[in-house]
Amino acid sequence: MKVTDHLAKANGKTLFSFEVLPPKKGENIHNLFSNIEPLMEFKPPFIDVTYHREEYVYRHHPNGLLEKKTVRRRPGTVGICAAIKNRFDVDTVPHLICGGFTKEETENALIDLHFLGIDSILALRGDPIKSEGVFKPEPDGHAYACDLIGQVANLNKGEYLDQEQDDVWATNFCIGTAGYPEKHFEAPNYNADIRYLKHKVDRGADYIVTQMFFDNEEFFRFEKLCRAAGIDVPIIPGLKPLTTKSQLTMLPRSFYLNLPEPLVEAVSQCRDNDAARAIGIEWCLNQSRELMAHGVPCLHYYSMGKSESIRRVAAELF
Repeated sequence: MKVTDHLAKANGKTLFSFEVLPPKKGENIHNLFSNIEPLMEFKPPFIDVTYHREEYVYRHHPNGLLEKKTVRRRPGTVGICAAIKNRFDVDTVPHLICGGFTKEETENALIDLHFLGIDSILALRGDPIKSEGVFKPEPDGHAYACDLIGQVANLNKGEYLDQEQDDVWATNFCIGTAGYPEKHFEAPNYNADIRYLKHKVDRGADYIVTQMFFDNEEFFRFEKLCRAAGIDVPIIPGLKPLTTKSQLTMLPRSFYLNLPEPLVEAVSQCRDNDAARAIGIEWCLNQSRELMAHGVPCLHYYSMGKSESIRRVAAELF
């Protein structure tokens, strides 16, 4: 079932969903399953599976030369989605990114997902390669998420890259896209970011999932501006329970977000990570309750590979 179908079927009830990371190359998939298992009692209608693009590593050779090698540290998103769907009988939402893929490779991935019965995807530009700093599309790949969304929407109409094909089947993907309550860090200003988001919806995005945020006022402002701009698709807020003191600096650096002063002050005074985790869970609980009272269609939690704090939040709400 599509994400939008799940939202419609809920009849105004706030749903629970979360995002997982594929295991690193060489890891046992049962480690992933053990993190998902405790959350299944809260009946998530869908689980997101992220995709991490390739990285470059440089290897020294005895002759003094450097070899530039491309590696994928977390391969297999399509396979992971199929494994989760098979193991837990739950819909999965793979992340599809621009970086590292040509248009033809994107089409082939979409065909594989269609054959597996996966009905929803989250279309993203993706991050730049860490060693490059600036996003660079593949030759004959997409530079922007709106163009990736356009390709999926075209495939939903039976329009393949090879226009000479006969008797083609149209796919029927539900397309998600990302929104940024505190503005995407590359957008020149907040209004421009909303215009870019509107363009993605106009190209075919069916729903929006936001970047994590810790101040609900940021989400309420974002939602209001989206509606004023004519964006009428469902908007799902993304949340994360803060779990360590180091995340006070790591999260703003990695995700370009602000942490509210009361949260920063409380966590800064913690003697250890156990105390910080307790505060992070309580903060996330208060956020979640307020958002549920506001009537959001779903609360989407970023696990970052760990599920215990999310389980403690979900146990109070769902």
